[in-house]
Amino acid sequence: MNDRKSIMRAFLFYSLFFAAVGFEAPAWSDVTVDNALYAELLDTYVRNGVVDYQRFKNEEAKLDRYLKILEETDPKKLSRNEQFAFYINAYNAWTIKLILSAYPDIKSIKDLGSLFKSPWKKKIARIGGDVMTLDNIEHDILRPRFKDPRIHFAVNCASKGCPPLRSEPYRGDRLDRQLTQMTEAFVNNPKYNRLQENTLYVSSIFKWYSEDFNDDIVGFFKQYAKGGLKERLGQHKGDMEVEYLDYDWSLNGK
Repeated sequence: MNDRKSIMRAFLFYSLFFAAVGFEAPAWSDVTVDNALYAELLDTYVRNGVVDYQRFKNEEAKLDRYLKILEETDPKKLSRNEQFAFYINAYNAWTIKLILSAYPDIKSIKDLGSLFKSPWKKKIARIGGDVMTLDNIEHDILRPRFKDPRIHFAVNCASKGCPPLRSEPYRGDRLDRQLTQMTEAFVNNPKYNRLQENTLYVSSIFKWYSEDFNDDIVGFFKQYAKGGLKERLGQHKGDMEVEYLDYDWSLNGK
């Protein structure tokens, strides 16, 4: 009994210590984020990656309540997977908020930028007691901290060329499956990528972030390709050319 009490005291001490010095929560943390409001909005207004911004705008107050939940969440208390999901959801939800700030007088997210500042460099996202840009979330947190190329098929830039916005929030307990689903869907969609003879035509995402794919685009495609594409990639002998397709920045709305 005394041993058990000693273990519990030690556990409490180290938990308080890590919290005081700001360490990230260990993988066993059971703290989660309430994504219910966001889940309702995505389920209602997102179909096959197409966003009904007009109707979404009518419930912007509900989105604002969700963003307030994110603002009041301490990411350090979340497990690694929950943190990962948290920042993806934050990126996507704040991108929607950015679009709604100008909708319907907008045809592309790029319309919200200027000659001197892109929309991704606007300080809009209130997270962890700070105000961040979308670039901060993606390039200062998601990419360097989690080092998972599937990130690029989960974050959504509100454009038709971007991997579609998922119709549900990302969750730590099912994150790996969600990321793989989004990656496979994008890789195997001829709207974004296609193989013609000796040339693999791919989204510009693979050019912009080539280092995240270990500069091996063909190898990445072989890992996630399905069906006919997988078979043709497997049958191909010799070097394969990679060409990058133009990116469609038009709004991913109805």
